[in-house]
Amino acid sequence: MSQQAERDRLVEIRRDLHRHPEPAWREFYTTARIVEELERIGVDDLYVGPDAIAEDARMAVPDDEELDEWYEQAREAGADEDVLRQLEGGYTGAVAVIEQGETDGAPTVGLRVDIDGLLRAESTDEDHEPAAEGFRSEHDGAMHACGHDAHATIGLGVLEAVKDSDFEGTLKVFFQPGEEMIAGGKSMAESDHLADVDYLLAAHVGLDHPTGEVVAGLDGFLAVSHFRAEFEGVPAHAGGEPNEGENAVQAMATAVQNLYAIPRHDDGATRVNAGQVGGGTATNIIPEEAFVEGEVRGETTELKDYMKERAERVLESAAEMHGCEVEITTNGEAPSAESDEELVSIVGDVAGETSGVENVVHRDELGGSEDATYLMRTVQQNGGKAAYVGVGTDHPGGHHTATFDVDEDSLPVGIDVLAGAIRNISAERP
Repeated sequence: MSQQAERDRLVEIRRDLHRHPEPAWREFYTTARIVEELERIGVDDLYVGPDAIAEDARMAVPDDEELDEWYEQAREAGADEDVLRQLEGGYTGAVAVIEQGETDGAPTVGLRVDIDGLLRAESTDEDHEPAAEGFRSEHDGAMHACGHDAHATIGLGVLEAVKDSDFEGTLKVFFQPGEEMIAGGKSMAESDHLADVDYLLAAHVGLDHPTGEVVAGLDGFLAVSHFRAEFEGVPAHAGGEPNEGENAVQAMATAVQNLYAIPRHDDGATRVNAGQVGGGTATNIIPEEAFVEGEVRGETTELKDYMKERAERVLESAAEMHGCEVEITTNGEAPSAESDEELVSIVGDVAGETSGVENVVHRDELGGSEDATYLMRTVQQNGGKAAYVGVGTDHPGGHHTATFDVDEDSLPVGIDVLAGAIRNISAERP
């Protein structure tokens, strides 16, 4: 296949995924489409849905009604029904495995790519390429605003490139659901599939790096924990007998104010945010229910834990102050991690010799959170090595904006760098 024909095929896959963005645990069409390509490529082992993850480690799973709605939407879009049946209940994602050459004593190398979309509307502007070229999101209120359609495509391309090479060993590609909600990494990290992985790479497009630039190792992952606090009070007539009520909205409001008063820590950066709040039913009723959804972050896992413990103390104290009860749920969580220098050096060397790469940045800071860190830390704690790679891409809008898009010239660059690094990692065994 010519380079142009290969690029066209990658673009076709990426655009199909872009038209069908699906959020955490609702990646039904996405998983089925990935499985279709994996079967075309031909893999030695393929684990789909509940066979790809640790079921009890899923976080932020939607209710059955919402899952059924997205499931039916995928079916109507033409997703393979045999695959869909394996994904019922929101058990999405896949792990693909190839084994080549003399595998006895050879390393197992992993690649993690995320596959979920975001719950936000995509631009309809004429100068937004997906709208102009006819591959804008077909799902109202959802889009691929962070490049995970490109990540899934790159994962498929790497698998095929390695399969057609002189690679010796085992390659596992983890097509992970639920990254945007920090909800899926733990379930893949705790699956049996990661236990024998000696080296792991993860990758992301963009991140303020242009097409032609590769970051060999990203660090600066903020550990994060998402929470939902539900306050329950006592209703009363707001005009006739307000003293008989226990105001849940007051408790929620007190909690929001005091969350932002948590002291910073001298060991490093910490963050807190109350991103969504609500409560009450009418102006003349003392509210009996209220909620706040938010997050805490830390430069290290320990700093995140510091913020989480104090946030929970604030929420519980606010409820007690106003005579209410509070139930706190963790909706998503991820630790911090660091890229191992041995892998960063290999990626950097490969990138420097890859066509289309104009600049190699040895290391950079992510400055945000990513649940690939669960997989990275698991491999590292098992005695292996891990690194997170940045593949530059020009994008007209920032990540998570309505006009975000991926420069499709970055797809073959990402594939060539990652496939080359995987081959060299297996050969060098750093």
